Amino acid sequence: MTTTVDARGLSCPQPVLMAMDAIKKATAAQLLVLVDSEASRENVSRAVVSQGWIVSGITQDGDTSRIEIIRG
Repeated sequence: MTTTVDARGLSCPQPVLMAMDAIKKATAAQLLVLVDSEASRENVSRAVVSQGWIVSGITQDGDTSRIEIIRG
């Protein structure tokens, strides 16, 4: 099961904080983080990697970036 974190419409650092909170509470080995700015996409990606998770893919759907993360 994948946990989804919808951080669209929020500016940094809020998307990073939401992603980190989801990682701490994660029972699933996969997370999906939705953001709508390039800065948030880059910051979330860096933050989750620093916690030992792996960014398995980033896709763009209009203004929304879908960051797929798996437990490392």
